[in-house]
Amino acid sequence: MKITDVKVFPVNIAGRSQLNVKIETNTGIYGWGASGITGREYAVIGAIDHFRPLLVGRNPMQIGAIWQDLYRGQYFEGGRVLTAAISAIDIALYDIKGKALNVPVYELLGGKQRDYVECFASLLFSSKEELIERAKVLIKEGWQMLRLAPAEYEEGKYNSIFEPRESIAIIADWITELRKVVGFKPTIGIDYHHRLSVPETVSFLQRMPEGTLDFIEEPIRDESPEVYQELRKMVNVPFAIGEEFASKWQFLPYIEKNITQFARIDVCNVGGITEAVKVTNMAEAHYIDLLPHNPIGPICTAATIHLAAASPNFTWLEEMNTPVENPGLDDVNYYTKQPKLEGNRYKVSDEPGLGIEFNEELALKEGFKPVETPRLIRKDGSFTNW
Repeated sequence: MKITDVKVFPVNIAGRSQLNVKIETNTGIYGWGASGITGREYAVIGAIDHFRPLLVGRNPMQIGAIWQDLYRGQYFEGGRVLTAAISAIDIALYDIKGKALNVPVYELLGGKQRDYVECFASLLFSSKEELIERAKVLIKEGWQMLRLAPAEYEEGKYNSIFEPRESIAIIADWITELRKVVGFKPTIGIDYHHRLSVPETVSFLQRMPEGTLDFIEEPIRDESPEVYQELRKMVNVPFAIGEEFASKWQFLPYIEKNITQFARIDVCNVGGITEAVKVTNMAEAHYIDLLPHNPIGPICTAATIHLAAASPNFTWLEEMNTPVENPGLDDVNYYTKQPKLEGNRYKVSDEPGLGIEFNEELALKEGFKPVETPRLIRKDGSFTNW
């Protein structure tokens, strides 16, 4: 079996952008993969254009060797754009290998360790009333893990105003009230999406009674593990970090120094399934559980389900499509075969490969336009993190 082509399909779905990759072989077997970097699809496509001549003619079954060649085959190794491209390629190669051997991808990772993959609900809210009402609906529907995503700053325009100190004051009050309403049975975390500084994070957590939050996700930017380590010493709420990490080396200090208590691994960013398995094993050795990042589309969902099925230290998979929010990123017109949510969990599929199909004809017909992420500014006009 030999690789004959690598095709890219950037698409706009539900107002957002996705980049899917198809690897074809001379046997007719093909595989699907996806990049996890939204908003910079052209950059990832450029990387894949560089990789394509290195892939055509190769044996797609040699996944590990191909990964090493793509990652180390240039002087400037790594970086998020390159590993997003490698991720898409790597996932597609696993899809091919599973189909060729007539086994689901999880069999290539050591076999299934669970029949279902439990999910957490990503709960977007912009007011206290909306937060509490949506949480009550989710809990009633059986969702016992809520990851809160505050959007109180949104004003329906591209440049919305965000003042961190104002935000932490009201959000702490709202979450404290939420916990009183729903009790302590549900697991509740919050994603502050890098919007805070170290002192703002400490102030935020100090404003709530102990036990209000079960974890906080990436309150500050993650470039400096040393700063995060100092923040770890100041607060007693577990951290969930890693959705932007592009290799096991980026995860390494956060795992070895116990900075994070949940690994927010993104299979479509970290270097594909090959690299994700290595991070998973490192995390297991340090008693750290996986809390995978998954806001893009069904190909990433499928790949992560297979990783979760074969991993002993998996907890919950991020899920955007819930009873209170359905952005439509799993559009069935594009994804003609995809994982199906059953309540708050996915049944692990026994289909060969990833068990997914993408409508490439529709993608070519509809075309693609780049989509920028929102921008946040402070009242003085300065730029801040979204």
